Amino acid sequence: MNAIKTVGVLGGMGPDATVDFMAKVIAATPAERDQDHIPMLIDHDPRVPSRQDTTPAEDVTIREMLAAMAVRLEAAGADFLVMVCNTAHGWLDLALERTTVPFVDIVEVTADALTARHPAVRTVGIMATPACLEAGLYQRVLESRGLASLPAEGRARRDLMRLIDRVKAGDQGEDVAAGMAVIAQGLVAQGADAVIAGCTEIPLVLAAEQLPVPLISSTDELARRTVALALGEATLQSRRHLAER
Repeated sequence: MNAIKTVGVLGGMGPDATVDFMAKVIAATPAERDQDHIPMLIDHDPRVPSRQDTTPAEDVTIREMLAAMAVRLEAAGADFLVMVCNTAHGWLDLALERTTVPFVDIVEVTADALTARHPAVRTVGIMATPACLEAGLYQRVLESRGLASLPAEGRARRDLMRLIDRVKAGDQGEDVAAGMAVIAQGLVAQGADAVIAGCTEIPLVLAAEQLPVPLISSTDELARRTVALALGEATLQSRRHLAER
């Protein structure tokens, strides 16, 4: 039997989303005792600057801080790395340059799950932060799979960011959940036959039962892939060159 691999988690972006990811890894692990669970090394640093409307100096700081987190996790013994923030995947170039262990891409993982479980889907609604949508992180990955992207736009995009900020501030109430559901349902009305929750704050309040089409949670999918990789049920691929995005 292969030894369980250790996952290194770049976290703190935001704190509740990181804890939610850890809980979902634990829940997804087929364990009967403590020793069956997956070792997790967590670098939980909420001091990373906001990824929205960054200045050139903030861009440098984000890249350096993510790289420092990745280096610490690899040095501590992580066999592979994940990051509980979709948007921050646009700032990983230095982290990839300075580490050697595989880095599992939450965007790729989410798109993989969508196409595997819902092969009939053709148009995908994307709920994510403005920075994530403007960078086209999900659009490029989905379009490479022959899928049409329908990102939240205009007022819906701005409203979604305000709701995400409320979640980051600790508000997971019914009003926030209802507001996110309205945005998701708007994407469905525009033709989305599945919706991706492409920000790890969104699954904290938005449930699949609120939509008439599949809702793909990036947090859930990253947790499932983390468990499969750590238990040897999936193969760690060679380095994904996220910096090429």
